[in-house]
Amino acid sequence: MGRRVLLLQGPVGPFFSRLARDLEKAGATVHKINFNGGDWLFYPRADMNYRGSLSEWRHVLSERLAAWDIDTVFLYSDCRRIHEILFSLEEYADLEIFTFEEGYFRPDHVTLERGRTNAFSRIPRDPDFYARLTDEPPETCRVGYSFLHLAAWGIAYHLAAGLLRPVLPARTYHRGLGFREIAPQIRSYWRKIRYWWGERHLRARLLREHAGNFFLVPLQVGLDSQIRCHSRYGPDGIAGFIAEVTRSFARHAPPETLLVFKHHPLDRGYADYAELIEELRARYPNLAGRLLYVHDCHLPNLLDAARGVVVVNSTVGLSAIIHERPVKVHGGKAFYDMRGLTAQVPLDAFWKRAEEFHPDPDLVRRFQAYVIRKTQINGNFYRKCRGSSLQCGLLWDEGVPRTIAAPAAARNATLDGP
Repeated sequence: MGRRVLLLQGPVGPFFSRLARDLEKAGATVHKINFNGGDWLFYPRADMNYRGSLSEWRHVLSERLAAWDIDTVFLYSDCRRIHEILFSLEEYADLEIFTFEEGYFRPDHVTLERGRTNAFSRIPRDPDFYARLTDEPPETCRVGYSFLHLAAWGIAYHLAAGLLRPVLPARTYHRGLGFREIAPQIRSYWRKIRYWWGERHLRARLLREHAGNFFLVPLQVGLDSQIRCHSRYGPDGIAGFIAEVTRSFARHAPPETLLVFKHHPLDRGYADYAELIEELRARYPNLAGRLLYVHDCHLPNLLDAARGVVVVNSTVGLSAIIHERPVKVHGGKAFYDMRGLTAQVPLDAFWKRAEEFHPDPDLVRRFQAYVIRKTQINGNFYRKCRGSSLQCGLLWDEGVPRTIAAPAAARNATLDGP
């Protein structure tokens, strides 16, 4: 295992190129397939620059797996169509497939699971499973601020994708690609500045006057796989989720409480729900002064002050659990949605009974320790960690394995056991 490795699409930036050097140093033969100019920019030595259609990809992938005698595949985000096809290849069911994803416990971890992630993860959902575990959450090295690194890599990625589209025309990114991203990015920075200034008084009022009396609803990216694949809302379904939650709150929430929707920072350049919120205020007169929509409030502070948190299936739900806030998963599937961590009652009942569903601290500790030990690596895709001996910059410190792939297998081989 781990001797003949294929890298498919990775996160924006040089992470997969650096990981390849680590794998090669450990003795593996590494192959890479690019799918657009952004991939090529950060991995120009790839074995193949795929130019075909998605319909042809299944055949090409099968052919390459056989020709290169691949035994291990690494990829980022299992719900991208080019990656979903890999999981559907029955003749390669014995492949070791490892999926990278953004960390379940951010900002200081990345996710690496054998097989698939998020709602497809094999993480046990039974709270009784964790009762017999004794591990403590491991110490974590702080990564530091990495947004500027992500922004720089993202700009370079999309510029390269746009410039090289004539020779690498494949459309295999999960949202807009190339020059089409310029307008949303400019709009995102403009909105950040505008909302930061416009919400300066609202932030203080929420945290001082209404602490403990508002429900927080952190919104997700509409095109994200968590919504597209793991919820009942589908693409562009965030508006439906907002309307559904607001209707329930208007009819069932205590009259002294507020409902606060927080926009996702990575969706700022693509969507704005201000008009929808205004329509909902007009539709439900009892929500006058009680229905708020914010963009730039500090999330940890909001979590600490909230009476409860409602999510579709966001990893913010995990953050809220760590902050000991009652959490309701509504309309989606989440691996952390279980008795003792989240409210197991309908949304209509949650508004009045939220205080009954504070997470069990002992279960939280055991669950967090298990998930970090089995699926998380201390580090960041976009900025190297100080102290890492690896080119990829992760603190991947499970001994000194013969291959980088070996600890991944060890981490996940007993994912269904203590």
